[in-house]
Amino acid sequence: MIGVLAVAAGASLALAACGSTKDTGGSGSAGGGGTGKVGVILPLLTSPFWQSYNDYVPKMAKSEGVDALKTVNSNSDPSQQITDINNQLNQGVKGLVVAPLDSAAIEAGLDQADRKGVPVVAVDVAPDKGKVAMVVRADNVAYGTKACDYLGQQVTSGKVVQIMGDLASVNGRDRSEAFRSCVKTKYPKLKVLEIPAKWESDTAASKLDTLLNANPDIKGIYMQAGGVYLAPTLQTLKAKSMLKTVGQKGHIVIVSNDGIPQEYDAIRKGQIDATVSQPADAYAKYGMYYIKAAMEGKTFKPGPTDHDSTIVKLPSGILEDQLPAPLVTKSNVDDPKLWGNTVK
Repeated sequence: MIGVLAVAAGASLALAACGSTKDTGGSGSAGGGGTGKVGVILPLLTSPFWQSYNDYVPKMAKSEGVDALKTVNSNSDPSQQITDINNQLNQGVKGLVVAPLDSAAIEAGLDQADRKGVPVVAVDVAPDKGKVAMVVRADNVAYGTKACDYLGQQVTSGKVVQIMGDLASVNGRDRSEAFRSCVKTKYPKLKVLEIPAKWESDTAASKLDTLLNANPDIKGIYMQAGGVYLAPTLQTLKAKSMLKTVGQKGHIVIVSNDGIPQEYDAIRKGQIDATVSQPADAYAKYGMYYIKAAMEGKTFKPGPTDHDSTIVKLPSGILEDQLPAPLVTKSNVDDPKLWGNTVK
């Protein structure tokens, strides 16, 4: 999705002027001194975004010198995800890369790993509590704000819909609150209607259908996850003869999140207007980079990195590497640096 500077296997992040992102730990961690199997746990595989991430994992593990197990799919079940963590710990993994489904529930799995001295890197979703070596994630508040600004500049007044993610996830909360706050502050002539859809395609389609029956004058839609919401949204609009392309009278302005190839095709066709590209490739790359560093006993400090991101300290005290996530529109949809244009 974005161009990311290559990092040689085992190399530390380059020093910023203040030296804030250089690893500061030594060797000899409980994670195995940088060697041993690494478990990789996915939240779901029904989304093209996570399918792409899953494809990147073995490639990035190899490039970063990580011995990763075959990925495990928790199938959208937070309880199953805890079981998956337990199972991999019982297999003797020395590190875990986990994409949490529920920001609160994941604490139980993190505690299990901590008791066994196994470091964990969280990808895409930050836990509310628990010990992780690093969260590899983009700024989800920025996702909601970018979507708001795009819609606000295209739609001067009227009703807009945000199809929200799971509010048990910090991602769903961040995107929803940021979009809502931005509209209230900067575009007060817009009225936001909300659909809590829990990252579920069927839920999104059903609730959008009901909402459109009562509000046929919708002018804009913000989908918080194109991977699960794109197809049902377009199908619902088409069934109601409301899917008008850009430039046609009655076109509903649509902005999404994910940066999957299907979204880019929809932008090219004029079916949707924009998306914010989540870096599936960089999620896999830096998930592997940071778990290897954690297994070697290395630690990091807040500050800029050498791959156009910034490590920040969350209120919980957890460190998060916030990777870039650009807005994609018709003007840059063919950029070869976007990961969605490299997927075959």
